[in-house]
Amino acid sequence: MSNERILIIDDEAGIRSSLQGILEDEGYTVGATATGEKGLEFLAADQYDLVFLDIWLPEMNGIDVLEKIKDKEENIQVVMITGHGSVESAVKATKLGAFNFLEKPLSLEKVVLTAKNALRQKRLEEENIQLQERLRSRLHLVGKSPVVQRLRKEIATAAPSGGRVLLSGESGTGKKLVARMLHQRSERRNKRFIQISAAAIPDELIEDELFGHIRDALPNSERDKKGIMLLADGGTLFLDDIGEMSLKTQAKLVRLIEERKFQPLGSEDSLTTDIRIIAATDKDLRKLTQEKKFLEELFFKLNVIPMAIPPLRERREDIPVLIRYYLKLFARETGKKEKTMSQEAMQAFISYTWPGNVSELINVLERFAIMIKEDRIEASHLYLLVEPRESQFIRGMDESRSLSSARENFDREYIHNALLRNDWDMDMAAKDLNIELPTLEANIQRLGIRFLG
Repeated sequence: MSNERILIIDDEAGIRSSLQGILEDEGYTVGATATGEKGLEFLAADQYDLVFLDIWLPEMNGIDVLEKIKDKEENIQVVMITGHGSVESAVKATKLGAFNFLEKPLSLEKVVLTAKNALRQKRLEEENIQLQERLRSRLHLVGKSPVVQRLRKEIATAAPSGGRVLLSGESGTGKKLVARMLHQRSERRNKRFIQISAAAIPDELIEDELFGHIRDALPNSERDKKGIMLLADGGTLFLDDIGEMSLKTQAKLVRLIEERKFQPLGSEDSLTTDIRIIAATDKDLRKLTQEKKFLEELFFKLNVIPMAIPPLRERREDIPVLIRYYLKLFARETGKKEKTMSQEAMQAFISYTWPGNVSELINVLERFAIMIKEDRIEASHLYLLVEPRESQFIRGMDESRSLSSARENFDREYIHNALLRNDWDMDMAAKDLNIELPTLEANIQRLGIRFLG
């Protein structure tokens, strides 16, 4: 028996009766009313998960009712029904947040399927909200260094402005975290925050993801698809890895920024959207513009508020603070006693270059919290988690390995062993190897030597 509740708002008694009967047979708790005004009263008095809403109602019409529902409770799912469907009504209802649009005469099978899909979507959104709450405690801007304090001030100033922000920094420095903080401290905080990585989606699919399409615009597309530009309307769109976006898509993004309009694939009509764009990159966009790989016009439009996220090696004084914070967090999440760290192990963490930045540090600490049984993390534990990694590339080398690959593997093993001998003290390891510290740090990054296996 389902605990989910559905409300039907339709002025035709026969429609109300048939919908209520079929949905109750499916195990849902169902309420029904003939007017939008009464429907809003039902929603104010009780908690509903889904509304089937007729677009043509006496006095207050369905579009007005939908708008009031979404103003008060964004996560409730609404399916519009009508006997006089039009593209204009469908587009308006979709922009206001309707889940779907059904035409009379209704297929009861389709109604049941739509109800299941809408309620599944609501559960996913609620799970996402809970996940975001967990992420807020996990992804926290931790540190007391001058660069972190400066970054906090920049976020506090930029967040409420609504201006576009371009985040730059190495992989793992926390660009996604800063983007979320900008959203959470803005006037758009109660609207959606949607992120998309230009590097993770093939060029032939990214336009469909961003702008959506109309039915039959693509092979096997049987219904309209809302793109991210509509889903993020009123909220924040975080475009990660913006330097990987194709020039064609960049040009469409320029138009969107200039006119706040875009065209779904296959459509001749333009739709409007109100979004704040935050972009991020680990590339030098100025250099890419000179190489004609990134549109200069788009660069200037995104770079209204530039923010540079510092690498962890430039804020080493924050490493002990980060360690204490995340060891406490992992203890709370696992229900285990909080681990401490010896001075020797702490110094090894501080001395390491962290090519993966804060993300790498968090991953290492989580592994320590899970794998180490003792309450205190010692320098000896570094051997436990690191030693199997690099040696596997050396043992049993075969004749097919190239000379350059063999040299690289030898360098990796040799430097790795020096780091182990010196408990990851970078200065001591550099002296041991008879090289300058910057040279050692460069080789660690080049060879991918990490604490992680």
